[in-house]
Amino acid sequence: MAIHKLDFGEFDEIDYSLIAIHTSLEDYRLAYFINQKLHVNLNKSIKEIQITVKEGEAHFSRFHYYEKKKEISWDLIQNKNEVIQQQKEENQSLFSNVNLEVVTKVYMLPEFKKVDYFLKIENSNENLNLLKIQNELNTIDNIATIYIVDINKIKSKNNLIF
Repeated sequence: MAIHKLDFGEFDEIDYSLIAIHTSLEDYRLAYFINQKLHVNLNKSIKEIQITVKEGEAHFSRFHYYEKKKEISWDLIQNKNEVIQQQKEENQSLFSNVNLEVVTKVYMLPEFKKVDYFLKIENSNENLNLLKIQNELNTIDNIATIYIVDINKIKSKNNLIF
């Protein structure tokens, strides 16, 4: 009888690159400019990224493109969003029966609170030049900063699994 072993180290392999983008552009405008510069076709995905945090449930927008020839998956992911919670005022006052809305900022990757969007490139091989992509994206107006994120320093890697 043959014994089959699973090596969990295979599941820990990181096969994606992550580029952080600081910009004031809306997600659809940024996707449009990335499509022009990188000759990809990012489209709004109906499957938003859903993360449950202590404040509630957060939904992050996602633009996706799969390049069949090179088998590369491109995702533009929103990093910042807001969760609205309903709270009822409990003390007796003039406004005692008023429901309050509390808005809390939530982040896809909390350790990068200043980043507006991430460009996640999956199954990227050595032929993909990240520095060239970074330089192309730097030519887009209204982008303040772009840098390549060191994947090993991300604490909340599970949020990038979708």
